[in-house]
Amino acid sequence: MIRLILVSLFLICFLILSIPIMIFEWIFEKFNRRAADISSLRIVQWAFRVVLFLAGTKTVIIGEERIPKDEAVLYVPNHQSYFDIIITYSRCQNLTGYISKDILEKVPLLSVWMKRLYCLFLDRSNIKAGLKTILTGIEYIKKGISICIFPEGTRNTHPEDGLLPFKEGSLKIAEKTGCPIIPIAITNSQNIWESHMPFMRKCKVIVEYGEPIYLKDLDKEQRKFSGAYTQAKIAEMLKQHETMIAQ
Repeated sequence: MIRLILVSLFLICFLILSIPIMIFEWIFEKFNRRAADISSLRIVQWAFRVVLFLAGTKTVIIGEERIPKDEAVLYVPNHQSYFDIIITYSRCQNLTGYISKDILEKVPLLSVWMKRLYCLFLDRSNIKAGLKTILTGIEYIKKGISICIFPEGTRNTHPEDGLLPFKEGSLKIAEKTGCPIIPIAITNSQNIWESHMPFMRKCKVIVEYGEPIYLKDLDKEQRKFSGAYTQAKIAEMLKQHETMIAQ
């Protein structure tokens, strides 16, 4: 329980004490938007690394060098835990917006940071609004801002049973922009918290970045079912993690 208390207190303090920082960043961006964006990115990444430290999470990173350095990408991870966002965002090399549930847009201060960092809020019950979100993501990619989307659509509460079906529409951003898809396999993140709420426990999490997938290089059938193709790539990596997590 002590880890949960420490993480909660840190996040509350960060959000409150960061108000002057947000004001400074808002002023700073009037003079240099790119520098202000990177500054905000590094500040939030620092906060997320502190959260992982307080939670006792050890991350094993594989294949990070496979991420292209000179272009925006579409990150596609599996989803087991709220910590998936914290873990992967703390590793982003460049500006990256996450597509998240619209309920987070109502969280004070957190939503301000998310909007500053190009996160998008998806209302799954509104098709028109959902399309607008995807179109905005396409524009971000064209501007050099990467996007991360969880194509399972929600947290997989029983990852031992395999991945949830990937929503084919989740890869529309890559289809429309031609940007590379970076499949990400995350193993054991549910054991930080969700598997034994309300307690947070020390554990090892494996995060593997797969080879970039360019839809234009796939055959017609693979492009038609790009979600299933990407899912299979992530499943392969997760299978390899089974022996590693026990070590």
